[in-house]
Amino acid sequence: MEIRYASSNKDAKLYTTERLRDEYLIENLFTANILKLVYSHFDRIIIGGCCPTTETVVLEGSKELGSDYFLERREMGIINVGGHGIVTLDGEEFKLNNKDAIYIGLGIKNVTFKSIDSNNPAKFYINSAPAHKKYPTVKISLEDARKVHLGSLETSNKRTINQYIHPDVCQSCQLVMGMTALEDGSVWNSMPCHTHDRRMEVYFYFDMAEDSRVFHFMGEPNETRHIVMKNDEAVISPSWSIHSGVGTGSYTFIWGMVGENQTFTDMDHVAMCDLR
Repeated sequence: MEIRYASSNKDAKLYTTERLRDEYLIENLFTANILKLVYSHFDRIIIGGCCPTTETVVLEGSKELGSDYFLERREMGIINVGGHGIVTLDGEEFKLNNKDAIYIGLGIKNVTFKSIDSNNPAKFYINSAPAHKKYPTVKISLEDARKVHLGSLETSNKRTINQYIHPDVCQSCQLVMGMTALEDGSVWNSMPCHTHDRRMEVYFYFDMAEDSRVFHFMGEPNETRHIVMKNDEAVISPSWSIHSGVGTGSYTFIWGMVGENQTFTDMDHVAMCDLR
């Protein structure tokens, strides 16, 4: 498991492009038959990816967690962004089609991942957070997700926010997770931008053409920076940072938040005139 330590807003102002990428960008999430996990000390979220092709991949505990098994004191959300796959939890199988999600409460000991068709493998995108209470495991389809429609074509940000792991859909301790789909012709996300000092956030960009890129904006509102991202990459957003982006083509992104509350609308909005 890779460890990423928390960084100061004061230090981030001085980072080079390469240092920004080293601190916040997560690449190569989907390597065949490998479970990649990144532990961030921002609210102790774990970001991961798993692409099982010819093998069943097992989620195991690690020294970094100080527990006998991964979900001993954690909860987890998974969204499949690839072909059909199966997540097995203590012997019970859950089939996840493309854009299906599952919430897994603490206490599940045995977790495995496999694809139904190795030629079109599943790609399980993972967020995990510390948990204080066990809530039931819930599979959530795209149709089950709560829909919020925002933006307009005139401002190039017409989009649908699909809230999967959200208090109006299923119970969780602190993890909130969903997927935002932009309409054709819209390329901006989360603009006008905001911060929420109560929660950190991770964005994962996918459904992008090979030669397309997203310019992801971060930093304090008066000290913005950007990270250029390609398909199937994630970026860590500290609680002091904006998190917004614009694409050279179409894309979809998954957001995951952990922190003090689960109130999706608890945002500190930033006026466009205050951005620098």
